[in-house]
Amino acid sequence: MNILSSWPQANEKMTTMKKIVLIILLIGFFIELNAQKRNMFINTDRTMMQISDSSAFSTQSIAEYINSRFFTQSEKARAVFIWVAENIYYDVDNMYSDTTLEIDEVLKTRKGVCSDFTNLYSDIANKVGVKTYIITGYTRKNKRINYNPHAWCASMIDSTWYLFDPTWGSGHITDRQYIKEINNVYFMIKPKRFIKTHIPFDPLWQFLNYPITKREFLEGRIKPADEEFFFNFIDTIKIYDKRSEIEQLTNTYIRIKTNGVTSYLDQITLYHLKLDFYEKSYEELYNLAFKLYYDGMLLSNKYIVYKNNYYLPYKNDSSIKQMLDDIENIFNLALSRLDEIKNSPSYLKIHISNL
Repeated sequence: MNILSSWPQANEKMTTMKKIVLIILLIGFFIELNAQKRNMFINTDRTMMQISDSSAFSTQSIAEYINSRFFTQSEKARAVFIWVAENIYYDVDNMYSDTTLEIDEVLKTRKGVCSDFTNLYSDIANKVGVKTYIITGYTRKNKRINYNPHAWCASMIDSTWYLFDPTWGSGHITDRQYIKEINNVYFMIKPKRFIKTHIPFDPLWQFLNYPITKREFLEGRIKPADEEFFFNFIDTIKIYDKRSEIEQLTNTYIRIKTNGVTSYLDQITLYHLKLDFYEKSYEELYNLAFKLYYDGMLLSNKYIVYKNNYYLPYKNDSSIKQMLDDIENIFNLALSRLDEIKNSPSYLKIHISNL
């Protein structure tokens, strides 16, 4: 009887011990991974610590310094990551600001939030020949979802996509104090592991053949419940790169909505995508109208030159009338394109009015 009554307690203790052992193993794994990456690029890190202020006043100068000293893509990616992580400090006072600083301002103040870290990393990485995208989404840490929007990067290293979080890799916040501490865990991470903590708004940027939904991320899953649908993200990215901005916005909107809208951040993202879509559409219509206007002016000038030359060489009346009709038609077509622009942004209204 005593044995039976004590069994649940013993079982509970065993379960607790298993959890403790698992946590210890995970901590050991991340410490070892951190050390491995640091040791692998120790010479790269040392070289980047020697960069002078005169070589770090712009992203172009930093890129030139890197290109003159490193030749492999992994070394270049590491050089960019470690420089950003070591030299840029997280701006705790503006952590909830939605304002993105100009890159020159970030380099000058050496402070910024996640969007500034990623803009800087991406700009330098692309300049040194490492193809990089900026990705936005939200995160999970210590099993808790953080619904503050976050940004990170993806870089192609030797034809393989890896993920980078230069913000988390540079340090952490404790009691609203920023602690500078390089964390190599967030350098060059494989997508299957990165999805444990970061989910992009657009499932394309999971870089997975079987992406998970937002709901599955909230439930703590790292693999989809249904693996019947194979997603060829490599070909999709190639197609994405060839699309116009409007097509990219449209396809992104569809993918996000299909993947599931589970938080207000998803809804806000879709809302801003709509605004961006209309803004780009209006800009395209305005640019088309301006091109038609320009073509109309060329025809007008051609007619004026012809008229000033006493209508020589000779043309019959119907041909001359056709010249004037062409001018009128092209100006009317330009005006009709402007009429298609409804509720345009204020900056565009001035240009439309002038045209």
